[in-house]
Amino acid sequence: MTADPRSLDFNALQTLRLVHDLGSFSAAAERLDMNQSAVSYTIAKLRACFGDPLFVREGGRQVPTLRGEQLLAGASQMLDLLDGMAQADQFDPTVSSQTVTIACNYYERMLLIPRVIAALRAEAPKMTIRVVNALGDGHHRLLAREADVLVGPFERNQSGFHTRRFHTEEYVCLMDPAHPMAGRSLSVQEYFALRHVLIDYGGGWKSAYLQEIEAAGHRLHPTLTVPSPAGLTELLAGSNLVATVPRRLGGRIGGRMAMSDCPFRGRFDLCVVWTARTNASAMHRWLRNVILDHCTAW
Repeated sequence: MTADPRSLDFNALQTLRLVHDLGSFSAAAERLDMNQSAVSYTIAKLRACFGDPLFVREGGRQVPTLRGEQLLAGASQMLDLLDGMAQADQFDPTVSSQTVTIACNYYERMLLIPRVIAALRAEAPKMTIRVVNALGDGHHRLLAREADVLVGPFERNQSGFHTRRFHTEEYVCLMDPAHPMAGRSLSVQEYFALRHVLIDYGGGWKSAYLQEIEAAGHRLHPTLTVPSPAGLTELLAGSNLVATVPRRLGGRIGGRMAMSDCPFRGRFDLCVVWTARTNASAMHRWLRNVILDHCTAW
């Protein structure tokens, strides 16, 4: 098959980007609501135009070649420019029936998202709101257009991302009030002598205090590992177990539990993150402003 690059359209470039973002012809076909053969045909046409395989299969994913990466960079610029041209300069939330998607994790869903959703529903009663897990790579949700905005400890300094910090958080130790160390500032030696509950969120995410522990040349050996802070106080009550959690989260879920200062505070910034693609959109500006207004005042 031979093809003239001038015969390509934006749909072909969108297919190229989706195969890259999703790592699969079949996943791209599902997202585009078309047959996989149509996606394969489009990629074959692009390969003929540019004289390069564009993708090779590695580890079960379609991985771009060097030429493919170059083409993707140019295609993304053109597609983002087209999106910007198509976006309305004005946005009225009172009549909008659009769907917005916020990516975040447990902390944000417990402490921030309820007030954000209440504000969004008050200003845009016809709008549909989706909240999805960010795990440790929420920025990929943005790049894959699976989310409009990312909320949490996800500051991105790379080109193509915008970040606004709104709060700094740190970790504390949460334990039963009858625990001998309750209410005390713990030394490093005392901290490692505790019976720890480790919250392992999965998805490649590593809490900031664990990064600080490892940077200091130590390693935490937990007594118990759980996938979420849900039900944590029931585990701690009446036991000698201790969990290291963000201070504000501990204050929200801790109930009668005691908090002690942790020698590894793992301070981190909470941010709102978005991509250059949505930066100029009136609707997305409104969405970000609502989120920041209700997170900054927290």
